Amino acid sequence: MTVDIRVVRAGQMYRYFMRQTVVGDGRRPARTPLREAQEQAGVPFGRWMGRGLAVLGLAPGEEVTEAQLRNLFGERGRHPYADRIGADLLAKGASPRKAFRAGALGRRVMVTGVDFVFRPQPTIYLLWALGDEETRRVIEAAHERAIVRVLEWIEDEVAVIRYGKDGIYRVRPPGGLVAARFRHYEARSGMPLLHDHLLLSVKGQRLDGKWGSIHTLALHENTVAASALYNELVAAEVCEALGLATEPRTVTPGRRPVMEIAGVPHELIRWTSRRSDQIAACLAELEYEYVTAVDDDGTLKFLPVVSETARAKLNLIAARKTRPPEQKTRPLAQLRVWWKASAILTSGVAVDVITSLLEYARAAAVAIRARVAAAVDVALAAVDVAATVFVMNDGGRFHRRHLLAEARRHLALVLRGRRRERGLDDRIVAAAISTHCLDISEPKTTIGLLSDYRLYTARWSLSDLPTRRRPPTPAPDPDRHPPADPGEPAAPRPSGPDAGEWEIPRIPLQYERAVLAGAVVREKLRTTATAVRGRAYDVVTHQQAAMPEQLLVSAAADPEDEDQEPEAGPREAIDLTALRALRESRTEVEALDLTAERLRHLQDAFTKAADASRTRADRFAEQDDADVVQPVRQDDQRAHRPQEPGPHRGRETRH
Repeated sequence: MTVDIRVVRAGQMYRYFMRQTVVGDGRRPARTPLREAQEQAGVPFGRWMGRGLAVLGLAPGEEVTEAQLRNLFGERGRHPYADRIGADLLAKGASPRKAFRAGALGRRVMVTGVDFVFRPQPTIYLLWALGDEETRRVIEAAHERAIVRVLEWIEDEVAVIRYGKDGIYRVRPPGGLVAARFRHYEARSGMPLLHDHLLLSVKGQRLDGKWGSIHTLALHENTVAASALYNELVAAEVCEALGLATEPRTVTPGRRPVMEIAGVPHELIRWTSRRSDQIAACLAELEYEYVTAVDDDGTLKFLPVVSETARAKLNLIAARKTRPPEQKTRPLAQLRVWWKASAILTSGVAVDVITSLLEYARAAAVAIRARVAAAVDVALAAVDVAATVFVMNDGGRFHRRHLLAEARRHLALVLRGRRRERGLDDRIVAAAISTHCLDISEPKTTIGLLSDYRLYTARWSLSDLPTRRRPPTPAPDPDRHPPADPGEPAAPRPSGPDAGEWEIPRIPLQYERAVLAGAVVREKLRTTATAVRGRAYDVVTHQQAAMPEQLLVSAAADPEDEDQEPEAGPREAIDLTALRALRESRTEVEALDLTAERLRHLQDAFTKAADASRTRADRFAEQDDADVVQPVRQDDQRAHRPQEPGPHRGRETRH
């Protein structure tokens, strides 16, 4: 994800924020005023934003002072001008107790805010770091406007104030929220990483004028949807302003592709991912320790495979273990010169590509936009979104926020950097809920009556899909790790030149199965007389835009093999130019039949990809299905799988 969230508490967390985050993740000298420390670090001053500023006497874009931060976040939720309010009342003869209470915003709280971190995709901040001044200004403006839009969405659709017994009543803060934004330019490794810290206050005013606290759990639950919205907005504005386009790139096989700016070499992302490589190496060590950990009696402590939940937790541990110390921050102009020189010398990319990176990206955008139409069919998008969310969530149960996040990812994949009208994501979600989802909420519970917490599942089954295989158990091979017999102690780690290259069994990922589910459901709906409505042109262009890049162009045929009979085997990718020509010359029914054949091609392709991704795990599986998997701890069974950076993610974790 490109949006992270972290709770800020009065006390140690607030002091850490004031000591490092406000000065660009450097080390703020002791007894140095905030403004002077920011000038020395070369980072911009913090700025206030949010619709709730007016009631506190603040203005959007106004500079954030240390006294205001101390009152609002360090003093357990007081008015930013609490010192001035108290002094005025004391001067009028009020008691110290009354003067102190006048500066309070409702009850004092320990959790005073949440820290949202917004950062664009690696290819965007690479253009920002290596491009000219105009490119830098365009990307920074798009980055800022995307943050404003996400904050508006949080104010309108996410943030709630709980009050009453057990928080039974919930209300949106009508006046909006208050946040302080701080700009950073680099990661802890010194590599370019444009990102902003948005310190959002939990204080909000109700309709009756009383101050309450924002429910932070709702903010955590909607972080994925906020990240998808930010990605979509910043990429669309950058692409429209600079004439670029996005393309899906697979970072980890079997996982969801990420949308990056087309034409930016992947070697440049590798150049920025020094810490990601360190995290990946440490993660491999931790995974080996995880699958070989035994109790005192010699039994395995955990599953002999690494689940997604366990992998996410181990990744966080690896990020903390490899976190570098703070470095002295430098001005942006100096950083940009150093970054370009470092990229030329160490990235392995040609000098002319680095110096003309924007032109290369524009040329790639012209090719993509010439062959990928900007067509969004709401009905078909609802099928894809519902099928993907149904498969990706354990038990096939999900909430509206899961559909919303997937709808925004779907739009980013289909539109390839083009703008879309406001509310289109909500229309896709509404179509998915009304057509393909079944409400299974508990109507008797208070939270079950809220629209944000209605529980859904799919109306149809996916019995035709390959069943998800059980977690593989280790094969009875003494040369492999972990040991075959759980009662034996862990085998010693291999030594020599191949040390560190052992294979860790992992549970197969679900994304390729989710994509296949969308294709299968579309075919089912078409053949059962309940097909989604829409012209054949919309069907073809929609699926063309959502098709992965590797399936868009057919492999070139060898002239020497033209006279030979085609061999039986997997079908090649589909020639979309011929498909468009056939579409214009046929009726809608014939075109739909052609689309069905194309779906069968897609199903075959994804079935092959899914089988290939499970090959490694199958080597550790017992042939006998009667084997029983060792019990796993309860905390490893929670249905929560945060997005973790892979070894080639290209961005820093917990910078």
